[in-house]
Amino acid sequence: MAADTSQSVAKAAGDDVENDVAARGRSRRTDSDPTDRGGKGASGLRCALATHWYAWAMVAPVVLVLGVIIGWPLARGIYLSLTDANERNVSRTIGVRHIEATYEFVGLDNYVAVLGDPVFLQRLVWTVVWTVACVSITFTLGLALANMLNRDFRGRAAYRMALILPWAVPGFVSVFAWRFLFNRDNGILNKILDGGGIAAIPWLDDPTWAKFSVVAVNVWLGVPFMMVALLGGLQSIPGELYEAAEMDGASAWQRFRHITLPGLRAVSMTVILLSTIWTFNMFPVIFLLTRGGPGDSTEILVTQAFREAFVSSPRDFAGSATWGVLILALLMIFALVYRRSLRKQGEVW
Repeated sequence: MAADTSQSVAKAAGDDVENDVAARGRSRRTDSDPTDRGGKGASGLRCALATHWYAWAMVAPVVLVLGVIIGWPLARGIYLSLTDANERNVSRTIGVRHIEATYEFVGLDNYVAVLGDPVFLQRLVWTVVWTVACVSITFTLGLALANMLNRDFRGRAAYRMALILPWAVPGFVSVFAWRFLFNRDNGILNKILDGGGIAAIPWLDDPTWAKFSVVAVNVWLGVPFMMVALLGGLQSIPGELYEAAEMDGASAWQRFRHITLPGLRAVSMTVILLSTIWTFNMFPVIFLLTRGGPGDSTEILVTQAFREAFVSSPRDFAGSATWGVLILALLMIFALVYRRSLRKQGEVW
C-alpha cells in the first residue's frame, strides 16, 4: 500500500510538472503570436470584426454621417484657409456660362494676416470675457436652483417645469422675445422703468448695455441645462453623508463645501466644459439680438467669421475659413489644457 501511494504521489507530481511546462509553452506561443497583440495583426482584425460585427455595423452609419457632415467641410475649410479664395475668384455659374476658379495657394499668409490684425485680438478678448461671464453666472445660478429644487416642498414639480421652460423654447424665438423686451421705445422693460420714474435704458444701442444684454439672454438660455445636470448630480449623492455630517455638528456651509461640491465635481467639470464650448461658439444670441452691434462692440470670433464670408464685400471665403480654423484650434487647446488639469486633480476624462 505504501508503494502504491508513493507511486501515485510521484505520478501526480510528474503530471503537474508536465502541465506547467505545457502552460509555459502556450504562454510563450501566445506572447510571440503577432495576431494577439491588441488586434494589430490581420487575423486579429478579422477576429475582432467577426466577434463584434454587430457593434461595427451600428457604428459605421454614424461614422459615415459624421465624416460627410463634419469631416468634409472641415477639410475643405482648412484647404480654403491656405488659399486666397474670395467671391471674385471662386468657380461660379452666371446664366449658362460657367467660370472656373482662379484662386491660388498662399500657404500660411492668411493666418499671419489674421493674427497680426488688431481686430483679432479685440474679438478674442471680448469672446473670452463673454464666455467666462456667461459660464460662471450660469453655473452659479444653476447650482443655486438645483440645491433649491433638491429639497421637498409643495409645488416642486411646477417650479421645475417653469425653470426648464426656456430650454424647451426654440432659441431664435427666445432671442426675438428678448429683443422685443429690450426695445428702447416700446420695450416692456423700459415701460416698467418709466412707470417708476427711471429714464429709459438704451439696452441694445449702447455698447456697455448691449454687452450686458447679450450676457443676460445667454444666461437665461443656459441656466436650465446647468440646473438639470447639477440636480441629477445632487440626487446621486448619498443622503447618509448629510445626516452623518449634521449629527457631527457641521453647518449648512460646511456640508455644502465638504459634501456637495466634491460630490458634484465630476458633473461640474463636464457641464463647464460643454458650456464653455457652446458659449464660445454661440452665434444665434449675438447675431439675432445685436448683429454684433452697436458698431462692432459685441462681435465675437464666430460672428466675425460669418461677417467675412457673408457680409463683407467681396466676400472673403479664405479669411472666413481662417477664422474658423483658429476658433477650432483655440477650443482644442482649451480642451487639452482642461483635460490635463483634471488628470492632475485625479479626475478621469
